[in-house]
Amino acid sequence: MMKRTLLLSLLVIAFALHSCGAKKNASKKSGERPQPKETVQKQVPHPVSEKDYDDPKLKEETKVVEVPALSAVEQYIYNFAGIAQEEMRLYGIPASITLAQGILESGSGKGDLTRRSNNHFGIKCNGWQGEKVYHDDDTAQECFRKYIDPKYSFRDHSLFLYERSRYAFLFDYKRDDYKSWARGLKRAGYATDPRYPQKLISLIERYDLHNYDLQVIGKSEGKDLPRPRKITHDKNVHHVRSGDTLYGIAEKYHLSVERIKKLNNLKSNHLSIGQILKLK
Repeated sequence: MMKRTLLLSLLVIAFALHSCGAKKNASKKSGERPQPKETVQKQVPHPVSEKDYDDPKLKEETKVVEVPALSAVEQYIYNFAGIAQEEMRLYGIPASITLAQGILESGSGKGDLTRRSNNHFGIKCNGWQGEKVYHDDDTAQECFRKYIDPKYSFRDHSLFLYERSRYAFLFDYKRDDYKSWARGLKRAGYATDPRYPQKLISLIERYDLHNYDLQVIGKSEGKDLPRPRKITHDKNVHHVRSGDTLYGIAEKYHLSVERIKKLNNLKSNHLSIGQILKLK
């Protein structure tokens, strides 16, 4: 009797162990994750960020687009509003003022001087050591600065106002106060035309140019404005600023003074504020 009981107990234990093993194996099989099928990832272009503008591949010249459906003034705004906004961010000059001056002084980019020199603001040589063009203005064949790209004309315009003491009071005005800026430019002697302020204000209000100011300072009215073109910082040129000397520039870029003079056809060591020096 005792042997039978012992044998029965052994059979029960053996059965139990077999059942546990089967469940464990079944559980293991059911818990295995199926291998995913190999899929081909689509190549999504990396979005352009502010850092991308330093990429040499993006250092392209300013492309002026002809849009038949737009008037000459509207085309000018379309092409240069972004650059004017960038200058406003850097120097505080209202984009509306810069655009209105550019429209007025360049004939919406169609004037003879502008076409030959990329000079949108009629800035004369005054010691300029870069390339030059001659154009009839107040007197015959006056000397005007020539730029390799329109954006450098906009930068020179910013520096022209920013670094001259007679325009210093303008920067006390609010950046969206285009009327004070327009009148202040006349008072500072920027133009001789007595109606110069009214002409600027009329252009600004007719084409809603003040909205470009509001967009920069974060008060945009939500109008559809052109995406700003970033001004690229070309490592192959140097923009002369107040206090620059040929020796200092040569030392900064590990070049000789003679090398810089040769690259830029300079006959003396004299430099002009806003002048663009080639480094290669």
